[in-house]
Amino acid sequence: MGKHDAETDDKTYRIGELGKLLGMSPRTIRYYEEIGLLNTVKRIEGGRRIYTNNDLRRLRFIKKLKLLGLSLNEMAELERIYSIHRSNKKVLPRVVELLRHHSSEVDKRLLELAKLKDEIESYIVRIEEKLSS
Repeated sequence: MGKHDAETDDKTYRIGELGKLLGMSPRTIRYYEEIGLLNTVKRIEGGRRIYTNNDLRRLRFIKKLKLLGLSLNEMAELERIYSIHRSNKKVLPRVVELLRHHSSEVDKRLLELAKLKDEIESYIVRIEEKLSS
């Protein structure tokens, strides 16, 4: 079987349709355009924006990177690298580097949260001891 109809390469979307598919607001999509993360957007008569499957894939990638902890500035850096080299071979090593850094930050945060949990549990015990005396 071929590609699913909703994602054939010549399919176009209005901003509202794209937003619904991705669970993003039109405002967020326009913001990503403004800051240069989505720069392939076309306009048709009347200046209305239309989006392609390339835009859909790009926004899914942005959404995934955001979920994994990358900042919009880091994504803008990746976009700059891509625009210079026009190849993911230069972008992907930087993605790995950024994700490793974020993974390390998550490990640190997990240690901090484990300490916080221990403090909470010990405080609960102290309060309960006071209540029972």
